[in-house]
Amino acid sequence: MKKFFKMLTATCAVIPFAQCAMIPGSNAAQAAEPVAATAEPATPAATTDADPALWVVKDKDTTIYLFGTVHVLKPGLSWFDEAVKTAFDKSDQLMLEMVLPEDQAQVAKDMMPLAIDQTGKTLSSRLDPEQLAAYQAAMASVGLPAAQFDMFEPWFPAITLSMLPLTKLGYDPEQGAEKQLTRLAKTKSKPIAGFETFTEQLGFFDTLPETQQVAFLNSVVKDLDKLGPQLDKMVLLWAKGDPDGLATAMNESLAATPELAKTLLWDRNARWADQIKTRMDQPGTVFVAVGAGHLAGEKSVQDYLKDRGLTAKRVKY
Repeated sequence: MKKFFKMLTATCAVIPFAQCAMIPGSNAAQAAEPVAATAEPATPAATTDADPALWVVKDKDTTIYLFGTVHVLKPGLSWFDEAVKTAFDKSDQLMLEMVLPEDQAQVAKDMMPLAIDQTGKTLSSRLDPEQLAAYQAAMASVGLPAAQFDMFEPWFPAITLSMLPLTKLGYDPEQGAEKQLTRLAKTKSKPIAGFETFTEQLGFFDTLPETQQVAFLNSVVKDLDKLGPQLDKMVLLWAKGDPDGLATAMNESLAATPELAKTLLWDRNARWADQIKTRMDQPGTVFVAVGAGHLAGEKSVQDYLKDRGLTAKRVKY
């Protein structure tokens, strides 16, 4: 079970989890390596140019960049260059969805009381026979014993099932934007902060009504074979700097769980917009990096900023 805690450490930094869009994942068997003092984001020998979307919000003494990330990537995408690198280098601070936890023992300690159903109700008892059979088959297909997850609330196996196919398809959280930006910020002694905490993100799932958690799990089980192709498509749209296309692809995935989208996307976007507006009262330059789904489509962070009198302009490059 230890490896799943490591996976979720990174996973909870991505939204929406249900379709694995922009999810921070984790290498199932490895913790993050120590960072060398001169480390730069790893650049594979052969790379493909990527130009993800970047926005900026400004007043006379404050600049805040908004960069949409993908939390797990395959090696070979060259995205940390041009305007993205320039904006990051100008910034005094890195702001993430959350600061990625490094203490895996503390992660497990924080997660267990939330992931395990404290009433003793089993996961299998929440599913009808057809749903249970599909769930057990899905778990077996990724090499997991469903019985070992019977003590957990539905959101925990749902996220786990969302993660494992991606690592098998070559997606690597160490290549993800947050991990690379975090490493680089540390080497340059840039302060790193988060809009939320790890336990707060877990709480979003823990407080979902049982019906929504079961719907989330059933949706993941139903579309398990589509997770890889869906993420491939979304990464391509991200690399092309196409937030409109990304929003369309996400809306298709969110259709089955609209309540989850409200909790994990739109409500959080509104709160982050409040925090950004407050930060505009302080001088300086901040590089905000959050899952690209938060900066795409209706009810994006930019939409909520507009409601608060702030205009986010696309950076052309």
